[in-house]
Formats: sequence, C-alpha cells, structure tokens
Amino acid sequence: MPLAEAAGRVLAEPVVAAEDVPAFDRSTVDGYAVIAEDTFGAAEGAPALLEVVGTVEMGRPAGFRLTAGQAGAVPTGGSLPEGADAVVMVEHSVIPGEGLVELTRPVAPGENVVRAGEDIRRATEVLPAGRRLAPADVGVLAAVGVTEPVCFARPRVAVIPTGDEIVPPDAPVCRPGQVRDVVSVALAALISRDGGVPRVSDVVPDRREALEAAVSGVLPESELVLVLGGSSVGARDHTAAVIDRCGPPGVLFHGLALKPGKPTLFGVCGGVGKGDRAVAVFGLPGHPVSALVVYRLLVRTALRLVAGEAVPAWRDEAGADPLEATVAATLTRAVPSDQGREDYVCVRLRPSEAAPPPAGAGAGPPGSGRGAVLLAEPVFGKSGLITMLAQADGLVRIPAGRRGLEPGTEVEVILLD
Repeated sequence: MPLAEAAGRVLAEPVVAAEDVPAFDRSTVDGYAVIAEDTFGAAEGAPALLEVVGTVEMGRPAGFRLTAGQAGAVPTGGSLPEGADAVVMVEHSVIPGEGLVELTRPVAPGENVVRAGEDIRRATEVLPAGRRLAPADVGVLAAVGVTEPVCFARPRVAVIPTGDEIVPPDAPVCRPGQVRDVVSVALAALISRDGGVPRVSDVVPDRREALEAAVSGVLPESELVLVLGGSSVGARDHTAAVIDRCGPPGVLFHGLALKPGKPTLFGVCGGVGKGDRAVAVFGLPGHPVSALVVYRLLVRTALRLVAGEAVPAWRDEAGADPLEATVAATLTRAVPSDQGREDYVCVRLRPSEAAPPPAGAGAGPPGSGRGAVLLAEPVFGKSGLITMLAQADGLVRIPAGRRGLEPGTEVEVILLD
C-alpha cells in the first residue's frame, strides 16, 4: 500500500526497523548542550559560567566536541555535540560576554535530550503482522523509512437481503405490506467503516431455490456472507437449509440466548479438505435493531478476523471485548430482563449533574462508585424500529444470570460509533 493510503489497513507482514530512530543524539529544546556535571549547584545567584565553543546548525552534525567547562548552542532537534549529555533551556541562560554563557539552573544527565535509538532500535520489530494501522502507526512507518507497507486486501462481504415484502430504498412507492430495505444500507456503511468491501445483492424472494442460487453465486468472490432475514424457523425461513446445502460443514449454530438477535445462525461453507477455501456465513434477523446489534457483537469480530487482524480471543469478567470502546455511566431507569439470556439495551448518554471525580482519578469499574459522570437513559422500543439505534449512543449488556438492572446501577456502555 502507498503510505498515504495505509491508515485503517491491516499489516500482512511485521515491520522491522532498518535504522535507529532518531539516528543521532538530539536536543528537545533550544538551549545549550553541556556536560551535566558542570551545571551542578547552578542557581540564579550563583550561575555556572561556561565557554561557548560552537553552534549547532539544523540538519548538520554538530562538528565539535565538549570538554569540561564548555557548552555549545543547539536548536530544538539539533544534533548533540560529542561529550555533551544534557541541554539547558535558553530561558535559563544569560550571555555575560562574547563566547561565554551563564547557566542559572542545573540539569541532570539525559535532561532535554533524546539519545540515538531511544525511540526505535534498529533490527527491532516495531509493528506486528495483523495490526490495523492507526494514524500514529503510519507515522512510525514513515519514521523507519517504510513507504509501501504490505497489507491484506480488504475482505469482500456479500450482503443478501431476503423477503417478498422487502423493496429497494429507491422504490418510487412503498405499498401496504412492503418495507424498504434499510438493513442492507446500514450494514454496508458499517462494513465499509470496519475495513470491508460491501457488495449488496438484489432482494431475494422467499424461495429456497432463489436463496441457494444467490448464496452459491457469491461464495467464490466473498470472504464473508451475510444473509438478512429467513434465519428463524418459519415456513419461509430457508437460510439454515441453504447454508447446509452449500457446505460442508454447514450450520454450526442456530439460535442464541440473546436479545435482540435470538434467530441468528452461523455456518461455514467449504474448508473441510486441506487447502479448501472456507467462507463464513451469517444468517441475521431481518429486524433492523436485531441485525445491527448482532453485527456489533459478532459480525464485526468475524470481519476483523477475515481481514487478517489479530483479534484477542479473551474477554474480561464482564464479558466485554477488550477492543470495544466503552464508557462508565449510571443507569437512570430500571431495565427488566429474563434470566437465561443476555440482553442488550439501547441507551442514550447525557452528562450527570453530579460533580466529576478528582483530577487524575479516572473512571472506575462498574460498581466502584468512581468515574460514572454520565447518565445512561434507556431507549425502549421494538426490534423492528431503526430509529431506536439512531437515537442511541450505546448498548448496555445485562448478563444472562440477572433479572434486570435497577436505577442507579453503574454500567459499562458499549459505544455505537
């Protein structure tokens, strides 16, 4: 990839530094390079008097060496003269005469200095394979002279909307009994944001032969397939049978102890024999909220995996993904839940009137009583209402063993970014 286009892509090879960064000892301030010991005891009333033996020019080696009692003028980023081990800021200096400087403050060895290789050592791995490149990572690549990092191709994600009642968003008329396809559009936006290349097919009618043709048609050119609707157990729900027919191994699970998203199914088509190409296939509920919540909880991780990203396999005690963006908040209203399934509740965030924690205190874990300076207000509604998610800032997880959450409970909110 050209470096300018690498942000957001996943490294396919580790990056090993071919040089030290920085390549030379350098000053971090404008001032005077010194031997730190010569400044010990310096003060306003008793400055250290040193001889100025040279001036460092930007972009050039210092070209001179310091011995005891000597100093050299140096700009920010300038090369440190040999023998120098610290820099006194220009604000703490006085020029009493030509070739002399008085320093009114002591410095310790290494102060205001960056040593060669202090940022990056030559021959060290600076970025591992499987890392999704953040803007700062692109800066690291530039620092070590890598202008064309080797990255994985963006995974191709087929999105197949199904249902006799579904019409395209641009349909001139939405007749009684019909609904516009909002889920495919929203999923395509999420897939693009998360590094995939979405390919939305035409709406497939509720016939098994039509769905089988659609799924088998996209398998050769996709790394991930999302079938929208048809994942339940009704007479018009054919997704499970189609995935089995397009396998093996076929369906791996059908149904989750989850709300919203109970009808979700997942399977793999191909990949049984050595060298066979395997494609992951999700059957998502047709209701917008259910489909988008399941995408957030499951599909996005699958997309990151097929993109080559190194995704942690562990979760913390609360069941949270370590890479999820979360904030602490206090629940404003009671939220009911049935035991035996995980519930995810849409919430809207707003500032709390309570005083914020002391500076540096940070946000504490749920139940700690620290850091929850936001209020989480539940957004109630049915899973077919897309505006629920449009109004929400995040999701609150209710564990399967709880009967709900009381007002005032401190929660972790999974941000919907």
